[in-house]
Amino acid sequence: MNLKQYLDIAPEVKAAVDAGKPVVALESTILSHGMPYPENLTFAAEIERIIRAAGAVPATMAIIDGRMKVGLSAGELELMCRGEGVTKVSRRDLPILLAQGGTGATTVASTMILASLAGIRVFATGGIGGVHRGAETSMDISADLQELAHTPVAVVCAGAKMILDIGLTLEYLETMGVPVLGFNTDDFPAFYCRKSGFGVDYNAPTALDVARVAKTKWDLGLAGGMLIGNPVPEEYAMDFNEMSAIIDKALASAAEAGVRGKNITPYLLAHIVEYTGGRSLATNIQLAYNNARVAAAIAVELAKL
Repeated sequence: MNLKQYLDIAPEVKAAVDAGKPVVALESTILSHGMPYPENLTFAAEIERIIRAAGAVPATMAIIDGRMKVGLSAGELELMCRGEGVTKVSRRDLPILLAQGGTGATTVASTMILASLAGIRVFATGGIGGVHRGAETSMDISADLQELAHTPVAVVCAGAKMILDIGLTLEYLETMGVPVLGFNTDDFPAFYCRKSGFGVDYNAPTALDVARVAKTKWDLGLAGGMLIGNPVPEEYAMDFNEMSAIIDKALASAAEAGVRGKNITPYLLAHIVEYTGGRSLATNIQLAYNNARVAAAIAVELAKL
């Protein structure tokens, strides 16, 4: 497989991977489609700083001019944050965008693919996609779940996005054989909220516990990744009942506007920010920082093992 014609790995990232040093993958959809400019640029710099401070190398992913980029320069980060003509790229979109020489922001699924191609095993995101509410009739299930079943990357998240059917998302992951760990919690987090009311498979109290499970899984040759649910810090968490009511309101608005498919998540998140007066965006930023911290700690322990 000749990846050189498609893949560019930043020298710092390549050196770290080759030396077995800790690296943490980051997505770019949160930059291009999740936050306004220039706040997203400040966020991108801070999340990379947090990972470096914890002893790991950050590798933000993107597709730029038909090239898969693992680790972005300051200019490339600026391009992704401005978001002009930047599409949203999942697994199905990758070959099309590369063939056409396009530019796109990576979702959870495509970030996992790029990370795996570059030899990176740990990825920090905000929340994963999953089974949408009403999926029994719409069949709207995120490609993130299939990626977790097949691609060997440990994904640290603040749970599934609260707009989803979290119970069905966890059932789907169980069917696909994906271990769902709670980082020092028995309860699977619900993005803006610390608890969803659904349990995890295993409470991993420390980064070393997570790293041991990951190493063992891959030593056994078991395909796929694993999910680590890391609750938003207490001081930034939002009230579950309040958020449930706001999400119901946003879903009703989306249904009325006829929004569906890959446009539904950005639409709902933007309306949730509006309905919460910006509080949900502040929570989103803090949970992403917290996930980066934990992912870096796991990457450090995995590198030692």
